[in-house]
Amino acid sequence: MKPAGVVRKVDQLGRIVLPKSLRKRYQMNEGDPVEILVQGDHIILERYRPRCVFCGAMDEVREFKDRYLCAGCISDMITLRK
Repeated sequence: MKPAGVVRKVDQLGRIVLPKSLRKRYQMNEGDPVEILVQGDHIILERYRPRCVFCGAMDEVREFKDRYLCAGCISDMITLRK
């Protein structure tokens, strides 16, 4: 991880503000979902990308009944049905 050289304080409600320069660099807009990850004693913010509920893949993911499935798992399920 590379430090951005920016320090922000957490407000009373636990919020922080991401500087405009970072939002612009990482193409983050108002209302975009952000995923919060924890790795050891680090808190990591990432733009949210849906993952397959079965294998965790993030490529070729489609929504089905409020769940996300990748093309590979969909293909596997079709094969099982036969």
